[in-house]
Amino acid sequence: MRVSSTTPYWRLSSFYFFYFASLGALIPYWSLYLKSLDYSAQSIGILMAIIPATKIFAPYLWGWLADRTRHPITIIRMANLLAVVAFAGVFVDTGFIWLSLVLLAFSFFWNSSLPLFEAMTLNHLGDDEHRYSVVRLWGSLGFIMMVVLLGEYFDMTSIDRAPLVIVVLLAGILLASLIVPERLSTHHEGQVPIIHVIREPVVLAFLLVCFLMLMSHGPYYTFYSIYLESHGYSRGMIGLLWAIGVMAEVIVFLMMHRLLQTVGARQLLLVSFVLTAVRWLLIGFFVDNLSVLFFAQLFHAFSFGVFHAVSISLVHRFFTGQHQGRGQALYASLSFGAGGAAGSLLSGLLWDQIDHAWLFSLAAAVAVIAFLVVWRFIHFTTHQHTSSAG
Repeated sequence: MRVSSTTPYWRLSSFYFFYFASLGALIPYWSLYLKSLDYSAQSIGILMAIIPATKIFAPYLWGWLADRTRHPITIIRMANLLAVVAFAGVFVDTGFIWLSLVLLAFSFFWNSSLPLFEAMTLNHLGDDEHRYSVVRLWGSLGFIMMVVLLGEYFDMTSIDRAPLVIVVLLAGILLASLIVPERLSTHHEGQVPIIHVIREPVVLAFLLVCFLMLMSHGPYYTFYSIYLESHGYSRGMIGLLWAIGVMAEVIVFLMMHRLLQTVGARQLLLVSFVLTAVRWLLIGFFVDNLSVLFFAQLFHAFSFGVFHAVSISLVHRFFTGQHQGRGQALYASLSFGAGGAAGSLLSGLLWDQIDHAWLFSLAAAVAVIAFLVVWRFIHFTTHQHTSSAG
């Protein structure tokens, strides 16, 4: 499980730790903070959708800039500094228009740094790229620590403290980026234009299922905490349920370098979509059964952990050389960006209109559609399969 001694393991890991610690404060508790400000479900859906929506274009723009300048770490540091400054705007006003502008500016910068950092991490790992998950698991640990501690903290104090906690964690990301050394990809002479890579049928199908996977997460990322609170769960328990999912993700990250080599990318994607659909059905129809909720959260190991690790590996193989920054950015744009925004917006529109269990059923149906796309269109040649498996 070790990576090369030349890899700056702890410096890379510290960035993931703080980045996902901030996510552990933002995703589970930001919707509760907005609810405390008396925003409606539709307004919460819109405000939550802004954060992934900027991923549709921001990562690709910054990825293009990093690929052109060949100084990705400088771009990463700049983006994180501007993210801290932008988010501090939440202390000025809490009106809908102002918060929308603040979240738009903040997420434009915050969402841009991670895809660039993913590409640079893989460059640092070199031939050990299949061990990416061993570095990335520290992000999951940061998420777990923050989501559990904040659940208890907000039960004892007030959800009004959420903005302060988030801005401190964003400053931690910036500090972590300052200690990470630059590492560029190998320059490939005579590479085809990136559009030629995107047009390959297997790449198009892969990008489509990435969009569908994150779209299916819409009700979960936007309303899961509100859903649980409306059924009588404390914020401490809500934080624990979020943490259980990410704990399962950590376990699978420790195994991913073996799973990619032995099971293969296509098979792992198929399993991920099946278990994602099952997860949404369990959450939707058994919200009052704590044991079932705990069991459903274990499937986060597949709906995010396996899916994301496989996707990062495939993107690194599909988009080589000077296309790496934009390749990772494109993955983020279409999945966490377009898919996440579409899921949040639709969830906000439907939350007060249909039974919540049926909304999660729609999310499960989206995951099933993605499964069918993988089954029909994502096949690898012997060479592709070997490469994709790390």
